[in-house]
Amino acid sequence: MTNLTISIDEAVVRQARVRAIQEGTSVSAKVREFLAGYAQGGQTQQSAAQAFIEAARSSRANTSGQTWRRDDAHDRPYPGRT
Repeated sequence: MTNLTISIDEAVVRQARVRAIQEGTSVSAKVREFLAGYAQGGQTQQSAAQAFIEAARSSRANTSGQTWRRDDAHDRPYPGRT
């Protein structure tokens, strides 16, 4: 593994450390994750998106051609109310 020296605003580093602790990780780990994704040019996300689109196209759900309106999703009783 190679060491990398970068300059970052002190306040940003402080906030990043707090958030990393809350997430159970380290700032170094988050920077590694970011740089790995950056180096791959977003290929991981792009591959996942393409796999999702292919799965949706090959899905046999709703083969009857049923369509839905926004109101259909909201036209139901609210839980806990009669």
